[in-house]
Amino acid sequence: MALVIFLLAYVIRRKLDRQGALCSDGLWRLWFQKGATSKAGHERSLLKGYLLVILPAICLLVVTVLAEQLGFRLALYPLEIVLLVLLMGVPGWQASLQAYSEAWGRGDMQGAWHHVKDRLPADERGAALSPEAMHLSTSRMLILNVFGRFFLVVFWYVVGGIGAAVLARGTLALAEHWPQAGARPSYQKAADWMGWLPARLLACTFGVAGDLSGWSRKIRQAVPGLQKTTAEVLMISANGSLTGYALDPERFSELHPEDWPRFGGRSLIAIRDLLNRSMLVWICGIALLVIAGVV
Repeated sequence: MALVIFLLAYVIRRKLDRQGALCSDGLWRLWFQKGATSKAGHERSLLKGYLLVILPAICLLVVTVLAEQLGFRLALYPLEIVLLVLLMGVPGWQASLQAYSEAWGRGDMQGAWHHVKDRLPADERGAALSPEAMHLSTSRMLILNVFGRFFLVVFWYVVGGIGAAVLARGTLALAEHWPQAGARPSYQKAADWMGWLPARLLACTFGVAGDLSGWSRKIRQAVPGLQKTTAEVLMISANGSLTGYALDPERFSELHPEDWPRFGGRSLIAIRDLLNRSMLVWICGIALLVIAGVV
């Protein structure tokens, strides 16, 4: 049933994303308001944040185990669909990227920056960013958001159930929305550990869903070792999997200066299609695991 539950939630979430509806970030921020205040000198304390994520995950695990033992597992499926719909999703990105691509096509780089600046990291929101740096930052945040809000969730849902999915997504939410900014880097390290395996699995999936020959030349730089961040792993592997220098704006501008106005939109379409194909590969992989009786 894991595959059916995920597919139902995925279809609902994609429809909501196209409408820009039901963003869960506000719910996370509201839930984390319990950590809005802290004693002097304890701004970097992590315990309260972890408790706010771990306790609900444990409760869901206990409820799931009890339901299975009592024969009421079917009754929890609607709850899992609702939770997956809330855990997944990138509402608002489609409209922002559409406006960004249109501004890029007009040569209005300041306007393009205006449409995506709120989605960029705080240290990369400078209006003086070059078009190449702005586009790479936008592409990286798009890939990271889709990874953290879709692939990370489905990986841990299949591996450990809804409790593990809540734990993984909640850890990422701590890194993004915890009120005490001093603790966020530590939460980000925990989120990177939660995403270590699924990020490398997605990096390998890019080779199947994209340009295999280009991917094979890049993947050795990304997958091995523990030092590479999730962003580095996904950007390196995606760059190798995409053709036409979709993630290499400097090289593209040198080789095809006449097509530069169309680069922004074409690049984002290529990234979106790669991510969509990768999710299809994951769905097929999960289906095979279900048929084999593993899931």
